[in-house]
Amino acid sequence: MINRGRGVEFYRSKLKDAEGYGGVWETVKETVKDCLGRHRVGMMLFLDNLPLQLGAYHSVGTNNIVLNKRLVEMVEANTDSKLDVNAFVYSLLLHEYLHALGYMSESEVRRLVHRISLESFGKDHVATGLAEKSPWALLQGAGVTGFASPKGSMEIVKDFDRSSQDYIS
Repeated sequence: MINRGRGVEFYRSKLKDAEGYGGVWETVKETVKDCLGRHRVGMMLFLDNLPLQLGAYHSVGTNNIVLNKRLVEMVEANTDSKLDVNAFVYSLLLHEYLHALGYMSESEVRRLVHRISLESFGKDHVATGLAEKSPWALLQGAGVTGFASPKGSMEIVKDFDRSSQDYIS
């Protein structure tokens, strides 16, 4: 555990108050940096309508993460909690960010997602619960009708990785 002095309450508040994908992404990067001492800049996020069993993916050798837009919409439709939505997105982005950092084993990545969530948010937090069970735990009992939208064009999330924007002028 590397944690640089930021406590559970700091990260709980940061995730709860995070605005949009970029805000959640900042929390992902900070928790990984604090727990593992590793980071990577220049990541890009794309939203796409993927099969419902696929939350997100990172293509090895790229700086891209593709997030399943339909799943995020389903979580948003099935909860009134901004924290639940942010925790769901956090879990998926954290998983893919660990792949982008070079962790290829799915079992190792799942263990790391749980460890980072537990160290950053504590045992009784929704993000830790999703890491223990599955991000899909938020969708138990939710109907999937109305979410089988046709494949559209992939969209890029602007202002996603804000830390890498200083070198582009």
